[in-house]
Amino acid sequence: MLTALLAGGHALLEGVPGTAKTLSVRTLAMTLSCRAKRIQFTPDLMPSDILGTTVFTPGANEFHLHQGPIFTDLLLADEINRAPAKTQSALLEAMSEQHVTIDGQRHLLSPVFTVFATQNPVEFEGTYPLPEAQQDRFLIKIPVDYPDEASERQLLDAIDQGHPPDRLEASGIAPVLTLDQLTAARENLAKVRVEPAIVEYLLKLVRATRKHESVVLGAGPRASISLLTCGKAWALIHGRDFVTPDDIARLVGPVLAHRLTLSADAEVAGTRKAEVLDQIMDSLEVPR
Repeated sequence: MLTALLAGGHALLEGVPGTAKTLSVRTLAMTLSCRAKRIQFTPDLMPSDILGTTVFTPGANEFHLHQGPIFTDLLLADEINRAPAKTQSALLEAMSEQHVTIDGQRHLLSPVFTVFATQNPVEFEGTYPLPEAQQDRFLIKIPVDYPDEASERQLLDAIDQGHPPDRLEASGIAPVLTLDQLTAARENLAKVRVEPAIVEYLLKLVRATRKHESVVLGAGPRASISLLTCGKAWALIHGRDFVTPDDIARLVGPVLAHRLTLSADAEVAGTRKAEVLDQIMDSLEVPR
């Protein structure tokens, strides 16, 4: 999530209900000195509920924009795949170009506008799969699994002692980063060095997804850009001004997996996208 925030992209968190996806985004929002809004996606949600609408004011004899929740710094799109494709697509322009068009008028969004969306697995009742175009707009997709036994026990102990972890206001979380500091941190990405050999390695990884026998739709050029940008952000977070092959390898799954479409035969055979990416990485020589 920090990598997506620093890289200036959007993140999609997927996991079963009750694994603190929404809570994680709320916690991150509280550590930032920025505006944060939440949209609960439902089957009857309309695009205007996200973008806003123009309203006529009789006294002034003019229309003015009643802004929707998308006019914020950090947007939590909760259970995004429970709304139909038409409503999901209302986010496409905003996520890609940082502006929205309402009644033919273009409106700019915040310069640090970031979407953190959560979704349940598509096999769950009442969910709609995200269109490929919208999935590609997400810089990374983060799988959220069940916690380990020790963490779940710690959670129960906190509940038993009268300290529910979801009461963030009473947990002492405070802002640690201003918008100016976030902008400055993003500008530092340009100072992170990437050796030509690593760029070549990254490029071969992405292009290999388009030729794999189990894949019918591989990762596009936006995936190459995303992997490079995330690699820089990951290095910066870990206190380095250079990207290593391990940085790229660590991010291949979150950046590329959701951009692949497996063939019908591969899906019937139970092939997982992670397995395909592992095969591709094993077939390439890692630069030193």
